[in-house]
Formats: sequence, C-alpha cells, structure tokens
Amino acid sequence: MVGSKSSFSWLKFIVLAIVLILFIVPFVLLLINSFKDNNAITSNPLSLPHHFSFSNYKTAFDEMGYLSAFMNTFIITTVSVLLISLCAAMTAHYFVRNNTKFNQITFLLMVASMIIPFQAIMIPLVKIYGSLGMLDSKWSLIYMYVGFGSSLAVFIYHGFVKSIPVELEEAAMIDGATRTQTFFRVVFPVLMPTTATISILNVLWIWNDFLLPSLILVNPEQHTLPLSTYSFYGTYTVDYGPLMAGLVLTILPIIIVYLFAQKYIIQGVMQGSIK
Repeated sequence: MVGSKSSFSWLKFIVLAIVLILFIVPFVLLLINSFKDNNAITSNPLSLPHHFSFSNYKTAFDEMGYLSAFMNTFIITTVSVLLISLCAAMTAHYFVRNNTKFNQITFLLMVASMIIPFQAIMIPLVKIYGSLGMLDSKWSLIYMYVGFGSSLAVFIYHGFVKSIPVELEEAAMIDGATRTQTFFRVVFPVLMPTTATISILNVLWIWNDFLLPSLILVNPEQHTLPLSTYSFYGTYTVDYGPLMAGLVLTILPIIIVYLFAQKYIIQGVMQGSIK
C-alpha cells in the first residue's frame, strides 16, 4: 500500500513537471530570442545567443512608444476591471435579492450571451459604433470591455451572493444602514475572494487582448501594448528581434504583478473554492 502511494506520488510529480516544462518553454524561447538578431533567430531559434545585447529592447522601447502604450493599457485595464467587478457584483446582488420573473429572464439572457463568439458580432459592432463616432477612444474600448466582461462576472457573483445569509443584511439595515451602505459594508467585503478571482481573469484578458483594440483604436497614440508590438510587422518582412523584446516588455508587468500578489491571488482562489 505504501509502495503504491509512493509510486502515485512520483507519477504525479513527473506529470506536473512535464506540464510545467510545456508551459515555460515558450517563454524561455521568447526570452532567449529577444537577445538575438534576425539572422540568428531564423537560422536557429533554439540556440543560445552568442552575446547578450539589449539593442532589441532599446529599439522595441522606442518603436512601440512603450511609456504611452503602457499607460493606455494600464488605464484601460484598471478602469475596466474595477467597473466590471463593481457593476457585476451589484447586478448579481440585485438579481438574487429580487428574484422576480423579469430578473430571472434577464439573468438567463446574460448567461446565454456568453456562448456568442465575439467574431460573430465584431463587424456590426464596429459599423454601428463607427457611425456614432465612438471609435478611436480608450473610453469607448473600456465601455465595450465592461459590456463583454459583465456576463461572466455576474454569473460567478450570482452563485456566491446566494451563499451569503440574508440575515446579515437585515441586521445591518435594522442598525440604520441604507441598502447602499449594506452592500458596500457587508456584502461586497464578503465577496472579496470572488472579486479577486474575477479581477485576475479580466486583467489577463484585457491586458493581453489584441483583437478588440485593433478594431477600435486607430490613432497610434491610443494604442495598447499588444497593438504596439504589431509595428514590427512589415508588408513582407518581420523584425523578429525587436518583436521578441517587445513581447517580453508587454508581458513583464503582468508577471511582476503576479509575483508580488500571488499570495493574495492564491488565497482568493482557495477561499472562493471553499465558498
């Protein structure tokens, strides 16, 4: 019995190690090739660089307009995630505490909307909002992210709000709290583990998204980091060295945030799974 448990543990370790390697190899190759020139990358992308040069990073930083693109991405991601979390939590709370037929149908429609692929509506979306003059603005992009991201967030929050005893809210209202105060002082703090999980999912989605910003943002001054990396693609050629460096610069902020916040991220996910 002990031997079988030991064998299972080793098998589990080997499987997890293989999965880890599969996930980390693309990033390692990206990092290695970011220090090489185009000829070295195309001739042997798996080889180590003969000498480490940061010229690709300097080129990428300048060509991408990195600081401007970073601020655009940061503003869009931060505002979108905050609005999605707040609006979705309030909507889910309203649906649960006011379980009318209309709210049930509205909730089901929001859940059903998640099965519609974005590619099916992107052309009408651009055409309609273009005719309204709402393109080429980061605030229009934020508005769309909130619209596309709220359904999943409401669905997740909905299940967790149902687990919160209504007696907690009734006790707060007996003590003189308004409905708004009850939500922000009683309900929303209890939902923090769920909020952490939803925020993680949305940050990864919005920060790395390329398709929606490419349809909405035309002016290069409005470009996000993923859009800025496209400047290294020519009509017939690709500047691979700076492109690799630009991709590293794009994903580096997310990696840094995760390294510092992993304790709270894991805690939020674990608490959310217990709920």
